[in-house]
Amino acid sequence: MIRHPIIMLLLATSIALAAAIGIVEAYLNLPAAKMQNFILSLTASGIFTMLFAYAAYRYELIRWLPSLHWALVVIIGLAVGLISLNIWVTVQLMFISEEDLIVTTALLIFAGITSATTGIFAASAITKRIQRLSQATDHLANGHFETRLTVDGNDELAAFARRFNWMAESLQQLDAKQRAVEQTRRDLIAGVSHDLRTPLTSIRAMLEAIQDGVVNDEATINRYLVNSLTEIHNLSHLIDDLFQLAQIDAGHIEAQFESASLRDLISDSISSMSAKAARQYIKLTCDIAKDIDPVYMAPDKIQRVLYNLLDNAIRYTPAYGEVTLRAFRQGQTVQVEVHNTGGVIDPTHIPRIFDSFYRGEQSRVQQADGYRSTGLGLAIARRFVEIHRGKIEVDSRPEHGTTFRFTIPRLPHPQTT
Repeated sequence: MIRHPIIMLLLATSIALAAAIGIVEAYLNLPAAKMQNFILSLTASGIFTMLFAYAAYRYELIRWLPSLHWALVVIIGLAVGLISLNIWVTVQLMFISEEDLIVTTALLIFAGITSATTGIFAASAITKRIQRLSQATDHLANGHFETRLTVDGNDELAAFARRFNWMAESLQQLDAKQRAVEQTRRDLIAGVSHDLRTPLTSIRAMLEAIQDGVVNDEATINRYLVNSLTEIHNLSHLIDDLFQLAQIDAGHIEAQFESASLRDLISDSISSMSAKAARQYIKLTCDIAKDIDPVYMAPDKIQRVLYNLLDNAIRYTPAYGEVTLRAFRQGQTVQVEVHNTGGVIDPTHIPRIFDSFYRGEQSRVQQADGYRSTGLGLAIARRFVEIHRGKIEVDSRPEHGTTFRFTIPRLPHPQTT
């Protein structure tokens, strides 16, 4: 957009007129009459050219042309025509000889044709680049987000191509995220449907068997009732985990950070899981560094992380195996490791082990105590660690066993103080 177009046109015409008159006065000793005619012709030509240029700009006359290519060709043709007309009229008014007039006319025709031809090729080069931009935009609009433009030069079209590539890359990343979210949504629906249907079907079958008199001995009835209560407990656990995960994903989770004792949290977690480990003949130990406290954290969230990791380790450790929890300082962070012997995660499962509802084949089987994994415990643990600006990872090898470890800062983040 040109600011103050009339002022710019007047200024350009005045500079051109002054330069032309100055050159003629400096190098030619023209009679007063010819000089007057020269100045009048230039002034008239300049005013006409200025009015035509302003009208073309003000009313955007080139928009009526069928394409930008023809618009550039017409502009070049008009520029050459106006220059030729100005020179021809000026030469006529100067009363030069017929021979000079013919030579001047021939030169103008030659210059006009060659200039117009050069301009047409230049216009074609510009419009070709614009056509590539248009085609790339069509591809992008049709969902081909991998479309990219070759950036040539440093002009405005090259800058536009760079911005187009940046936009295409952003859209491609956004599309990938959207597809991942959609896949997660499908997995979530499938996981919830499966985990709700299975215990409900089991409860229904057992209660109908009791109601219909299929089982009538007291021992079997009691066993069915106990199993039904276990399945109800599993459902309750699933619903609680779903509610917790929904709050985290919606950003509505409340985390009350404070400087607290990680040693006490670990001790409480070990105490609460000791009986469960003993029933499965698993040795449960811990090793806590003396200088680990205090840690700036949300105690209830870290307690949940510890419980989930210990519960997961105990459930997938064979009898007479061992689960060890280690906690120590590492610079400005604390690291907690939960290691179990025997249980090994298949390498194909590790990249998705912290995804919601993702479970290996072993975890899909109902265990002897009636427990059925929801596939949400590790996902919740990851979210809680991330709330603390930490990270969680897993290492599993047949000769070593499986180790879950998470790291969180010891001190408050500057934005939280």
